[in-house]
Amino acid sequence: MKKNCLALLIVAFFATAAYSADFSFYGKTDKNPLEYRPGETMVFSVQYLEDGNPVDGKNLLWRRTGDDGKTETGKAVSSATEPLKIETSLDVPGFVRVEVFALDEKGERIGAEHEERLQFNGGAGVLLDQIKGIPEPEDFDAFWDRQKEILAQVPIKASLVPVDSSDPDVLVYDVKVDCSGLAPVSGYLCMPKDAKEKSLPATVQYQGYSIAPVGPDVRGGKSGICLTINCHGMLNGQSAEYYQTLQKTFLAGYGFSKEQNNKPDSCYWCGMMMRALRAVQYVKTHPEWDGVNLTTSGGSQGGMQCLTVAGLDPDVTQVYANVPWFCDVSGFEKSSRLDSYFMPEWVDGLGYFDTTNHAKRIKGKVNIFAGLGDYVCPPSGELVLYNAIKSEKELLFRQGRTHGFEMKNADDYKLTAPAAE
Repeated sequence: MKKNCLALLIVAFFATAAYSADFSFYGKTDKNPLEYRPGETMVFSVQYLEDGNPVDGKNLLWRRTGDDGKTETGKAVSSATEPLKIETSLDVPGFVRVEVFALDEKGERIGAEHEERLQFNGGAGVLLDQIKGIPEPEDFDAFWDRQKEILAQVPIKASLVPVDSSDPDVLVYDVKVDCSGLAPVSGYLCMPKDAKEKSLPATVQYQGYSIAPVGPDVRGGKSGICLTINCHGMLNGQSAEYYQTLQKTFLAGYGFSKEQNNKPDSCYWCGMMMRALRAVQYVKTHPEWDGVNLTTSGGSQGGMQCLTVAGLDPDVTQVYANVPWFCDVSGFEKSSRLDSYFMPEWVDGLGYFDTTNHAKRIKGKVNIFAGLGDYVCPPSGELVLYNAIKSEKELLFRQGRTHGFEMKNADDYKLTAPAAE
């Protein structure tokens, strides 16, 4: 069933275009949703809006689920003067999820399951510092030391082809960098013209779950070395047919093969992470790099990559991970937490790629941006990630944010911590 989730997400994305932007939801809790105590009543207030205004008489369906395994549902009618109030609580470390949907005249839900714009998705948690993952594989470091040794046997050799730049002051190159495995690092390198030696910070940007091409980040190249790579080492700047063929053949459902994931050496993620690491190794070879400032960034699967690389390379000084994926991969099967609807089935080989295990080894500052309604990357997994990080860190949760949608006028809630001594 999970293998079809990507297709459902794509279909849902285009299906939302069929709905005008005349209705939406707004929701909040009666206090900071990260500060509830076990057993304390959580009050969610949710309004159905048309053109931004509360509306009377719309049939609503709500559902409460949670990391305690409990489910509650109910129906209500919207009011222009009073929001729908949903009260619940939680006794175990984790989160509750509250969803509210509008019903049509036939009593059927408006919008498909993953049409996140057409529903409210929110959450609140308790005992956040106690949300932990399972132990990492005993040979975790040995496995990655071995992979880095294999990578080190391949010289850092790059080919750069100049590409037209939209900014005359920025150089742009289609770049390929040799790497271990079947495919090279492939992406676009941007940097200022006439930059002096040791004058520039460097950033490597990673891509979400996709077979789509990447483009050059010319704006990022105005002030530093900026390398943006695709996640598969495929060719850049090709026809749509080229990428569609990869999606239907070699890269169909990549990373979701239970057989491949059983052993980390055969897992698709292994090659991807080696390309991600080689990209950082490559930018460090540029004489223009200042030798200090090195950032990795990405969203979703890109967040997985940028965090993993920061755990593998202590030279990374800053990480920006937006709704990072692959956190607490075993959370559903091993810890009975709410499941991600887009995650490979847990097998032990995936423990080597769980972002939370790499996070323990990060030396630089980490900024995480996440959603309290995101169940591609559930809030509990983001807390496992946050709790694992020992360096300076910040986690910003947005209420009503899902993996692909942000509620208008949503409130933000922040957790911060200095580096552990």
